[in-house]
Amino acid sequence: MGNTIGSSSSPVKQDVPETWSTSFTEGDTAAHNFEVTGFSLLDGMGAGNFISSSTFCVGGCEWDITFYPDGLKEDGGAHASAYLRLCNGELGLQTNYTLSLLGKDGQVLVHGSIEHTFQSAGIFWGFEHFVQKSKLRRLLSDNEDCVTIRCVLTVMRKHDTLTIPAPPSNLQEDFARMLKDEEGVDVTFIVGDKSFRAHRHVLAARSPAFRAELLDPTKEDPTKPVKVDDMDPVIFEALLYFMYTDTLPHGCDLEKNATLQHLFVVGVRYGLDRLATMCEGKLCQNINEQTVATTLTLAEWYDRALLRNACIAFVSSQDVLDAMKETNGFKHLMTRYPGVMVDILKQNLPSSIGVRKQVVRMQRGRTPISRNMKRRASRVRHAVLPSVCVLALACGFALGLRPGAGLGWLLFPHPQRLLTSQPMLGFL
Repeated sequence: MGNTIGSSSSPVKQDVPETWSTSFTEGDTAAHNFEVTGFSLLDGMGAGNFISSSTFCVGGCEWDITFYPDGLKEDGGAHASAYLRLCNGELGLQTNYTLSLLGKDGQVLVHGSIEHTFQSAGIFWGFEHFVQKSKLRRLLSDNEDCVTIRCVLTVMRKHDTLTIPAPPSNLQEDFARMLKDEEGVDVTFIVGDKSFRAHRHVLAARSPAFRAELLDPTKEDPTKPVKVDDMDPVIFEALLYFMYTDTLPHGCDLEKNATLQHLFVVGVRYGLDRLATMCEGKLCQNINEQTVATTLTLAEWYDRALLRNACIAFVSSQDVLDAMKETNGFKHLMTRYPGVMVDILKQNLPSSIGVRKQVVRMQRGRTPISRNMKRRASRVRHAVLPSVCVLALACGFALGLRPGAGLGWLLFPHPQRLLTSQPMLGFL
């Protein structure tokens, strides 16, 4: 009689061959927050029209969040839709993700979870009725016209072999400690009333400008302190920290536009493309009525198309344009780059001119004109067009043209007038 597991009889040893195999599933998880500001400008864009977040990487694949303010499909504008889209990467991966709508202080107001296997790139999957528009509008009224969509994504992978995970890199921390403790420093910089000690070969490896200065074999006394006359100590300290850690330090007023502008210029000067690009991204986020003209001047001088486009897109309403014209930065911009006003006017005029043309067509066809349409056409005449004339005259004045020639120059600029030499920015 055979043995029964759990019986009182003694077990019988069985010599049988045994083999083992292990299969385990590993998940890569990351979160991405998609903040949409100025949502009221998107409301009413129509079903099927969407905006997308920047791409983010999870599980070796690129993803983005696709948001339809008026819904993917026509439902009377009752719901907004939200989806996760696979932009690029391995196909057939199983995913588990959530899409949440956040209110103030990160409070979750709408939450949905889903599991899906993406079989092809470009396909999106999510929630057609993500949030009711009435609920969304209440949220926007309490949240300064901003909304944040948060995606927490897990991409699952199956492995047949075990791996030993490596500890996270601590290279940045080691270099930051080496700079702070001044271990083995061999060069001193004098910046204003402060001195900074560093390692010449570290700086030379990071920047071609420092390499030419610090490793020049013709230097008579390479140990002599290097004096930096055209930089603030706070900026130089942030520069050193970046060169050792590849990140920006905390607590050095980096949210202030002036600091970001100076760090951007320093990044360009010393060949630190990552520093310049990081500052450019922060400058794009910090654009407001008081800083847009100065930032646009900076973008023009250094030929930064993304920063330039962000500034011109910001000046997309008459109110912003009026506030911008009152700043000193606007006068500086007009003096150095009057031609940029053509692009600013292009950004402001098409919609208003379209209203005026529509009124003319209705009058010619003897179609009844609504009172609201008449008011909008009146605003074109009394608000937009005078502003165009003021800007045109300002352009003419900046170029030394005779009175009245500004408008003609602005609308039909001569190519040679746009090729004038541009001096260095005064505040840099």
